[in-house]
Amino acid sequence: MQPADKLVRMVNQIARNLAVRGEDHAVVAAADHIRKFWDPRMRATICAHLAKHDDDFLPIARRAVVIVAGDPADA
Repeated sequence: MQPADKLVRMVNQIARNLAVRGEDHAVVAAADHIRKFWDPRMRATICAHLAKHDDDFLPIARRAVVIVAGDPADA
């Protein structure tokens, strides 16, 4: 298993857990979770994986990672 595979599984799991709050809220909450609790290497890996394999992500997870990828603090 590649490191990115584990991170994809994790972000999809976060998205599923937060989905009960509604999609828009879940996206923001998932992005916030990634920013707060994932180290910069994890964030960089998941953002790079999204650029090449966006079909691996659930819709909520994809939108959350797009937000994190666009965050200048994570550059």
